[in-house]
Amino acid sequence: MTERAPLSRKPSVSKKLSAIAESATLKVDAKAKALKAEGKPVISYAAGEPDFATPQFIVDAAAEALANPANYRYTPAAGLPELREAIAAKTLRDSGLEVSPSQVIVTNGGKQSVYQAFQAVVNPGDEVLLPAPYWTTYPEAIQLADGVPVEVFAGADQEYKVTVAQLEAARTERTTVLVFVSPSNPTGSVYTADETRAIAEWALEHGIWVISDEIYQNLTYEGVKATSIVEALPAIANQTILVNGVAKTYAMTGWRVGWMVGPADAIKVAANLQSHLSSNVNNVAQRGAIAALNGPQDEAEQMREAFDRRRRLIVDELSKIDGMVVPTPKGAFYVYPDVQGLLNRTWTRRDGSTVTPTTSLELADFILDEAEVAVVPGEAFGPSGYLRLSYALGDDQLLEGVQRLQRLFSA
Repeated sequence: MTERAPLSRKPSVSKKLSAIAESATLKVDAKAKALKAEGKPVISYAAGEPDFATPQFIVDAAAEALANPANYRYTPAAGLPELREAIAAKTLRDSGLEVSPSQVIVTNGGKQSVYQAFQAVVNPGDEVLLPAPYWTTYPEAIQLADGVPVEVFAGADQEYKVTVAQLEAARTERTTVLVFVSPSNPTGSVYTADETRAIAEWALEHGIWVISDEIYQNLTYEGVKATSIVEALPAIANQTILVNGVAKTYAMTGWRVGWMVGPADAIKVAANLQSHLSSNVNNVAQRGAIAALNGPQDEAEQMREAFDRRRRLIVDELSKIDGMVVPTPKGAFYVYPDVQGLLNRTWTRRDGSTVTPTTSLELADFILDEAEVAVVPGEAFGPSGYLRLSYALGDDQLLEGVQRLQRLFSA
């Protein structure tokens, strides 16, 4: 029998695909779910997924769409016209930018919009400035576009926000793109309007594209506003792509509806790619997204208030652990403690043996094994020495998990 033909040997493809790392957040979450399936009382802070049900009026809109045979057919690859109009209206409302619906592409979740944004503006060898800590998908998507991610790190002492001086120090003649995320995953940091404007002015001066991820823009606290980079400096709009979606604000992670907004020429390139890559997003999910954006926002606000309550609780409780430094996040639903004070110390396991974690990866494994609490180590988002915990889970579990950590590190 003839041996099976090999996998792709095209250097540019096989190298890229073999280099892709599995999503660290999904990996930790999958491990936690597997342990739960075995009957272990694991509490997971790993997934960035609201624990709330999608608001019923959105579900009802989808159910109504199921009864319409028009939704069983192909529709425009760039998205339903009604949804593109709703996204354009949201962009004006929340990002302060007036765009035509023709400048909008509806994608299969936010990840596809991130992927397509890099594909649209990154050329082989281009350097993409990537403020760290960063969402785990960004460097992979940059490399899939043949770009070179250049990390620019800001620690807890800077509230995890990079400065113009840091960006300028990292800029070279090959720098063509900046990733800007506010509120941030994994840190929950929110840039002020002045900080955002300064970064926008720097990018404009040097002709650098900005890919701005605004998926958490409606989840801010303490009266803080997430100022869009195109609102801070409207002139930057011609070299900015905004990516967003309904997943976080409306508890619609599984519906897979995201979008990208940008200059007509960049959107045209991305639309051509999507026409071959995936074509239109599920029509029923798009109908649900229309309802989410155009309908009442009361339930979204109730979820935001619940996240705020949980945010304050988890920061207060984690701060009681000696060795953790816990900046207070102003957005999203993550807390990102600096745990360098817990490293290189000897801790006792339940069986009496000891362990001395030297990295946050080792610390996260110790926490899962001994406290049955799943957290994501800082290595997934940049340098070691940090942990990401999502507080998008039930109040009781949230408190129980942190109390387990308090007991674990009290010895």
